[in-house]
Formats: sequence, structure tokens, C-alpha cells
Amino acid sequence: MKKFFKVLINTMLIAVLVCAVGWYFVGDDLFEKALGNEKQVAAQTQETIVEKEVVAESEPAVEPAPAQTTTNIVFTGDVEISEYVQSAYNSKGIDGVASADVQSLLRDSTFTMINNEFCYSERGQKAPDKQYTFRVNPGYVSILGELGVDIAGLANNHVLDFGHDALTDTFTTLTNAGIEYTGAGNSLEEASKLIIKTDDMGRTYGFLAASHVIPVGSWNVLNSQPGEFCFYDETDLLNAIAAARPQVDYLFVMVHWGVEHTTELTDYQANDGHKMIDAGADAVIGMHSHCLQPVEMYNGKPIFYSLGNFIFNQSIKSGGGGAVQFSVDENGAVTYRIIPITASNACTSVDPSGYSYVESISSNVAVDENGVISQK
Repeated sequence: MKKFFKVLINTMLIAVLVCAVGWYFVGDDLFEKALGNEKQVAAQTQETIVEKEVVAESEPAVEPAPAQTTTNIVFTGDVEISEYVQSAYNSKGIDGVASADVQSLLRDSTFTMINNEFCYSERGQKAPDKQYTFRVNPGYVSILGELGVDIAGLANNHVLDFGHDALTDTFTTLTNAGIEYTGAGNSLEEASKLIIKTDDMGRTYGFLAASHVIPVGSWNVLNSQPGEFCFYDETDLLNAIAAARPQVDYLFVMVHWGVEHTTELTDYQANDGHKMIDAGADAVIGMHSHCLQPVEMYNGKPIFYSLGNFIFNQSIKSGGGGAVQFSVDENGAVTYRIIPITASNACTSVDPSGYSYVESISSNVAVDENGVISQK
């Protein structure tokens, strides 16, 4: 047994000696190689970092778009997506509904508001004893989206043509399309709500809508809900204007009023228009007549008594409608521009000949060759 342990110990000593000799000849090389690999990895990592830094330095920095110092706000006359308009849209897309210059006017504006002269729905019963009733498949809200519409005024004599359910569908359709609305709602508070928009300069703009033209009293939100914000008694509207005034820098009021198919004004239009300006409105924009009506400057603020039609039937003759553009420059100065339109084959286009016509029917404004309005 002792001999066995002696042999085992001798064998272990020889093994240790062999390992020591081997390490002497090759250990340093292994260490150098391991260290070299670590250095190589570190060097490659550093090169990658440097390369990324060089690429980052060589790529131009993406700068945010410059703030728009001029704000353009456009209001249009009545919009009714009639069967003629639907047919044009179905065959030619948005180019069949609006010319390139009209599309540019609306899309390039900071904010665009229309008078939505119909309901979006496939429900409801046609209003009895009403000659014209307007209801549109909700899918055609895409037309407003493609034209860049931001706000729809719902205070008019057609939005309840097919009853409460259809009006509710209209609220839903516009909301789902990202279009705000005012002038109708499920309560007086909602129907008279102030829509506020803010431009790149931080300036705020307020929008209200109300109607003086409904076929029956039940359309008034005070009598039945959902309903419209009305001003047969102008107290609620004047109170809404006064309450909105301190909340915004510029306040616009869209109203449905007057008599159809005439440039003559009713007595209450001028009376109420002046009251709205006195209450704090910066401009009053009228609808309903299906033709252009006079423009008046009152205490330095414009009243566009009616913009007539904008997108409607198969044709709109010269003098039949238009839009207005308010441009607010970096210093807060406001320029007013009227854009008369015509339509053929249900496609709306700018009518340059209409500028002189607007001046001819207005008593105290001049209209230049670009439609810019100034007080005489």
C-alpha cells in the first residue's frame, strides 16, 4: 500500500512539473492572445461609436416647421351635398366638387367653417309640409374632410329635416370625422357652445352659430332636444357673445337669417347685426338667402349679410354665393376678402367677375380686384 501511494505522489509531481514547463513556453502567448482579443473588441466598439458620431454629424438636423405668422380663416356659404354633388364626387372625386383654386382656398386656410345645410343620416321621417328636405348618407362626410373643413355650423332650416335621430346621427358623423360643430345640440348649453381655435402665434379664435329661420318652434333647442340655437329673441345669443368675448382674441358669429333669393335686407338683420357687433363680435357672417347680400362695415367691423350658396345644386350662377377670408397678420391686423363663386356641373369655382357685384350691392364698402374689402 505504501508503495502505491509513493507511485501516486511521484506521478502527481511529474504532472505538475510538465504543466509548469508548458505554461513557461505557451502561457504568455495565450495571455497575449486573450488580451489582444479584448483590445480588438474594444477597438471595434470605439470605431463603431465614432462612425455613428460622424454619420450623426453629417446628417442635417430636422428642424421644426416655422410658425405661421399669418392666420387665414375661411367661412363659406351654404353647403348641401345634393344628388348632383354626390354624382360629381362619385365620378371625379373631390375635383368634381371643387376647382383647384377653391380646394386651395379651403385646404390652405388655418381654419375653415361651413354652414352644414343638411343632416347626415339614413334614419328619420321627412318633415311634413316642407318643400325641400335634405338628408345625406354619412359616408359623404369625406367631402368635408378632403376640403379641409374644421367646423360645421348647424343652425339653419334644414338640419332637422328628418327629425331628432337624424340630427343625432349628424353629431356622431361630424365628431367621428374630426369636425367640430356648433349651433345645435342636446341642450341650450351645447347648442350655443363656443368653439375655440388657437393659431401658431398663440392667438385664439371663437366661433358661434345661431338661426333666425326654422320652420316650426319645436326645432328650437329650448322647446325640444336635440335642437338648434335660435335668436328670434336675441337675448341668449347676445349673452353668448358677451360671455365669449373675454375668452378669445377674435370672435366670429355665423347666423342663418333674412329672406331667400333677394339682396334686400329685412329690418331685423341690420338691427341684430349691429347688436352682435356691439356685444363683442368681430364679424358677423350670414347665410340663408341662396345669393350674395350686401356687406356692411359697422363700427369698423364687417357684417356679411349673406354668403349665399357654396356647394349646392348642379349650378350656381354669378352672384349666387361665395366665401370670405379673414387674414390676421403677425401684428394682429385683419384683412377681409370676399371670394364670389359660381358652379357648373356641381363643381364650385372662383368667380372673379363677382368682386364688382359685391361692391355694387353694398353701401359703405369698396372691393378691389382681389376681393379685399375696405370701408368707403
